[in-house]
Amino acid sequence: MRPGNGVRGTLIGCAILILGTGVFASEIPADTAVLRWLDKVVARVSVIEAPVGQTFSIEGSTLRVIVRACVLRPPTETPENAAFLDVWEVKPGEPATDVFRGWMFASSPALSAMEHSVYDLWLLECHNNSETGTGTAAQKGRAW
Repeated sequence: MRPGNGVRGTLIGCAILILGTGVFASEIPADTAVLRWLDKVVARVSVIEAPVGQTFSIEGSTLRVIVRACVLRPPTETPENAAFLDVWEVKPGEPATDVFRGWMFASSPALSAMEHSVYDLWLLECHNNSETGTGTAAQKGRAW
């Protein structure tokens, strides 16, 4: 037996074990992100159901949003919902300004928060409307 064969075999075995167990495939894609937003000036809080891949405006604000991805973990793992969002502000007569681009996590809203002087936006959950048959309305203005 040549020296080093045991180490190489162990490394190959570990790689097969890691790749074969689906460690990287443990996310469930969702078609809808449920977002909560706050207008700090008038203290208005609303919930929005945002379909993945569709750009929409938040009613009563200057923000435009697109949810690029929304994923959740399977029930056998620690609960987590994450969404990748692009948010920009469009004011009349001015060019659009990027406000946020990145992942938001439902369990840790402060981890990757959108910073804006007037608005807050955070992820509540991801789910699949196609499974429930409720459709994908761009906005459901439930005020809280």
